Amino acid sequence: MVSINEPKRLFDCLTYQLENFPLEDMLSAKENGLWKKYSTQQVREKVNQVSTALLRLGISSGNKTTEDRDKVAIISQNCPEWMIVDLAIQQIGAVSVPVYPTININELEFVLQDAAVKMVFVGDEGLYHKVGSIWDKLQALQAVFTFKPVADARNWQELLSVLTPENEQLLNECRLQVKESDLATILYTSGTTGTPKGVMLSHRNILSNVFSSALVIQEIGVFKKRAISFLPLNHAFERMATYCFFYCGVSVYYAESMDKIGENLREVKPTLFTTVPRLLEKVYEGIMAKGNELTGIKKSLFFWALKLAEQFEVNSPLSLRYKLQLSLANQLIFSKWREALGGEVKAIITGAAACQVRLLKIFTAAGIVIQEGYGLTEASPIISGNRYSEKNRMFGTVGPLLKDVEVKIAEDGEILCKGPNMMMGYYKRPDLTAEAITGEWLHTGDIGTMVNGKFLKITDRKKELFKTSGGKYVAPQPIENKMVESRWIEQVMVVGELQKFVGALIVPAFNALKDWYASQGQLYPGDHAVIKNEQVRAMISEAVNQYNQFFNHVEQVKKFELIPTEWTIEGGELTPTLKLKRKVIIEKYQDFISVMYSKRFI
Repeated sequence: MVSINEPKRLFDCLTYQLENFPLEDMLSAKENGLWKKYSTQQVREKVNQVSTALLRLGISSGNKTTEDRDKVAIISQNCPEWMIVDLAIQQIGAVSVPVYPTININELEFVLQDAAVKMVFVGDEGLYHKVGSIWDKLQALQAVFTFKPVADARNWQELLSVLTPENEQLLNECRLQVKESDLATILYTSGTTGTPKGVMLSHRNILSNVFSSALVIQEIGVFKKRAISFLPLNHAFERMATYCFFYCGVSVYYAESMDKIGENLREVKPTLFTTVPRLLEKVYEGIMAKGNELTGIKKSLFFWALKLAEQFEVNSPLSLRYKLQLSLANQLIFSKWREALGGEVKAIITGAAACQVRLLKIFTAAGIVIQEGYGLTEASPIISGNRYSEKNRMFGTVGPLLKDVEVKIAEDGEILCKGPNMMMGYYKRPDLTAEAITGEWLHTGDIGTMVNGKFLKITDRKKELFKTSGGKYVAPQPIENKMVESRWIEQVMVVGELQKFVGALIVPAFNALKDWYASQGQLYPGDHAVIKNEQVRAMISEAVNQYNQFFNHVEQVKKFELIPTEWTIEGGELTPTLKLKRKVIIEKYQDFISVMYSKRFI
């Protein structure tokens, strides 16, 4: 990696790439069924054009304080325009406020009001009307631009005009005024409870994470290779990863949608991509569905290979017999898995929630290294991460700390961290900032420990621990992560606050149950009817009892209720990063919980 003109501000990553290794496909996306590629030079030109237009429209930093800098929101699915606008906002000293496209209208109104957003860029007609429905409540909002053409709406293309020498000079002056310590973005945390909080991150915060993360992905061998992007760009993980790709010379291709991710993977042939465990689970479920469709010797070989992969370990000697069997499984089975992911994937980086160890073993044995990491928005966002090299990977942990990041474990087990990646604070909330930061240390809200003095291990969320009526503390996440290994369990939430025993709300794996019904020669009766089927309940009960063996008596799930509908972002039960909104689920399914605890317990 060349080291001249190291970036000082986020938008310097664009200049860095242009000067050192310009790409023909810096950013790419599908348009009318074909991949449209933007070179580094083209991206630079468009960024400068948008910056100039924003200045002309009155957006700038001027000599304003951190809180008074002009704010511009981006609400869109992933696309090249998203990053072009983000870069354009930053290099004139304004502040970008990314927002989840799936945000509910009340939270959207809060965010745009709280940040006093002056301008909004939206992806499509639906989002345009979503903002339009609350525009009259937003005193600071002056204009809304769309990426896709929308009738009677201003399109971002009108901001793209040829630059004059005077424009270039003004833009250069603006760039020079932006300091690495300046506020670059406000990220409103989706949160599992409460009102969104605006996390303030400076250029230095995010760039420190970019440089440290670059050391992690450079091990994979990604220079002038491709990554595919489908996690929301407004999430700190994907946004930082994108700047890391810019810095490392990785071309970024945006997936059309989650429905077409399989097709896009085969077209793009990425070397790596970032994801969250829930999506990794979906990939695995798809592989399992294909396996279950096989017959005869092919089916036997599939499940033989799967059982073999479940026994895989890192940093542990493998017998010659096992290695030979794994080599055969690779030729017959696992090579097809890799082809389904494009054929060139070397590693997948996952974060935002705990990943099943079983999946880590299976994918790694199949020649697809899963690098599980950990962080939070307030840490810009990565704190630790498993590396590509085996000596720096351990299943069940979130890896060694990133360079320049320090961690200590508080007396109550909470993980505290400090480093240049620690946030500036919460926007307009010094009270919350004081709660989150003690001296130099950021309270993560997670409980954990260091394994072998090197690998960070997360055991639970501090706020999610609950106490039974017997006074025993229970950590729900490890139990939930184990239960979803069952073929029959899609989602699960452990409950039991101040109750005599631990219970669970379980969403069955309806697709797997449909296959089971078909194998029995029966018609599937529908999701609502199937949860009342005694044979189905017995299969799920058997799975619960099987996984209960991994936990202490007080932690074991004694009773459960089946839920007839899957939990989703749209339904309000999941955050945009697919974490459980526990309070929402408890309120929504209080009747189920009441039934579970009102029944006589034997």
